[in-house]
Amino acid sequence: MAAAASAAEGVPGRGPSGEVIHLNVGGKRFSTSRQTLTWIPDSFFSSLLSGRISTLKDETGAIFIDRDPTVFAPILNFLRTKELDPRGIHGSSLLHEAQFYGLTPLVRRLQLREELDRSSCGNVLFNGYLPPPVFPVKRRNRHSLVGPQQVGGRPAPVRRSNTMPPNLGNAGLLGRMLDERAPPSPSGQPEEPGMVRLVCGHHNWIAVAYTHFLVCYRLKEASGWQLAFSSPRLDWPIERLALTARVLGGAPGEHDKMVAAATGSEILLWALQAQGGGSEIGVFHLGVPVEALFFVGNQLIATSHTGRIGVWNAVTKHWQVQEVQPITSYDAAGSFLLLGCSNGSIYYVDVQKFPLRMKDNDLLVSELYRDPAEDGVTALSVYLTPKTSDSGDWIEIAYGTSSGSVRVIVQHPETVGSGPQLFQTFTVHRSPVTKIMLSEKHLISVCTDNNHVRTWSVTRFRGMISTQPGSTPLASFKILALESADGHGGCSAGNDIGPYGERDDQQVFIQKVVPNASQLFVRLSSTGQRVCSVHSVDGSPTTAFTVLECEGSRRLGSRTRRYLLTGQANGSLAMWDLTTAMDGLGQTPAGGLTEEELMGQLEQCELAPLASSRGSFPSPSPRASLTRASPSPPQAEARRRGGGSFVERCQELVRSTPEPRRPPTPAPRPSTSIGTPLIPHKKALNETSF
Repeated sequence: MAAAASAAEGVPGRGPSGEVIHLNVGGKRFSTSRQTLTWIPDSFFSSLLSGRISTLKDETGAIFIDRDPTVFAPILNFLRTKELDPRGIHGSSLLHEAQFYGLTPLVRRLQLREELDRSSCGNVLFNGYLPPPVFPVKRRNRHSLVGPQQVGGRPAPVRRSNTMPPNLGNAGLLGRMLDERAPPSPSGQPEEPGMVRLVCGHHNWIAVAYTHFLVCYRLKEASGWQLAFSSPRLDWPIERLALTARVLGGAPGEHDKMVAAATGSEILLWALQAQGGGSEIGVFHLGVPVEALFFVGNQLIATSHTGRIGVWNAVTKHWQVQEVQPITSYDAAGSFLLLGCSNGSIYYVDVQKFPLRMKDNDLLVSELYRDPAEDGVTALSVYLTPKTSDSGDWIEIAYGTSSGSVRVIVQHPETVGSGPQLFQTFTVHRSPVTKIMLSEKHLISVCTDNNHVRTWSVTRFRGMISTQPGSTPLASFKILALESADGHGGCSAGNDIGPYGERDDQQVFIQKVVPNASQLFVRLSSTGQRVCSVHSVDGSPTTAFTVLECEGSRRLGSRTRRYLLTGQANGSLAMWDLTTAMDGLGQTPAGGLTEEELMGQLEQCELAPLASSRGSFPSPSPRASLTRASPSPPQAEARRRGGGSFVERCQELVRSTPEPRRPPTPAPRPSTSIGTPLIPHKKALNETSF
């Protein structure tokens, strides 16, 4: 009998419950009892000690488990005491390990903790939600794509300014599929018609572009956002979007509200009606791929890096195309349209005087300034001073070059004959400048080195930039934003980091770290300080975003509100109140993402090597490349655990928790409440933040 008992103890599944089990987890030794490890049925440890899973032992005879020992420690304590003590372990890591070990009670508790931190109604900044619109019926093939750009592919990308949209990637993988498969895009990749590709806003109007149609919403004071226009379904994917909702200084009329969409070389323009609905104005051809589409007043402007510019005027109903030098940046302020070109020149068109100033049916495009080193002007920003309204000859321009230089030029009334004069030069960037912004109080530049930002404070006297001290260094930080190597995760044009906001107010960057992220970080453009972070209320990835300065109510004391608009992969649109976030500035953690937050974002993807840039200019999106990866653990687990309300799942947790076969335990630790965060707040990085 003694021999039989000894033989039984040698079999893993037949040992006594009080037997001591020695574990080697990732090189660290743990000792516990068999009963502690096996009180949860059908777990990893029950299978391991019953012999259903083969064991690997180290030189001391301890069972080796190749997992993280740091995360295993709180898991073992849970098995001992049935109480959770995270000890600073990241919540997603703890949940992942609990799922690996098959510890169902712990998995459910961690999932409930996550749900307490999230709400389908969002946080205090959540301002509204627009569900996906109804897909329109397929329209007739009236506007098919033509031209050599569809045969040989797109030209090499070039850098653009802070307002020049970067090259589009392909649509993301998520979204609803139409019954009829869409034709391939010009890039040869499949398109997802259900996801939001582009979002733009102007005053109290919003335009949202999907793959084959667009919709417009109008804000009414009493009833909120209302659907005002839905286009027919187009036979080509929308790649550019522009909206104008009010023409300043112009008489209201048929064409004071317009929306335009473009792909390849074609542009389709609609007139919007205030009471709802719209009518098609026409289809225009640029002849080359449209790289930027925007309105200046009531005139639609389309530009291409090849050096071609097209203008449509609402008064004359005339579409005019002009050839200039290869365009690498642009900006518009008031009635001025400035074009930065690869030869180092800055050209301007006074749109207010067009179409009166016409010569042989050509636009009057004049050279305003040429860079001293003749470096390509890759970013451009115009600031109109208070004197500009009295004298159009007073103007300030900041621009960045392909060599990394940042220059400020100023034109005073007394220097009209000789043109703008060079005011300041900064050579702090070692990579080409992709974005620049000159505002009332700050000068901001971004280069291709993972969106490295340098900022300066601007001193002004009576509204005009002062020579003493001029501009002084303020901050240096990065806005890390990764893009998908295979073009998924949304359109690059719909994921522009900014800066956003009026030039006489604080501007912000919008940071989306990874392509399939459902969380965005809002940061001050001047210092990089975090204003807030927003998380998708329905858990779907964010595929497009923008910032809208919305007119306030007519009621006494109302003011303009600033909103963050986020388009989702499922076709919905969410709105977030940035005005409230800016009012509470200083209550959120300073700086950008902490190391923990950055690692949590990067866990959702796999990094891939950077692809070499094509063409004479590097890519306008200075982001690392990513390969597609599985969805983040919370999203994947949400699908696995099915539906049910929060209350029902709490009740299920109580019902399904097995009766404890509790091993002898030391004195219990204080219980951790459900509402306690899994991670204590970690101090932000002391050096350059992400």
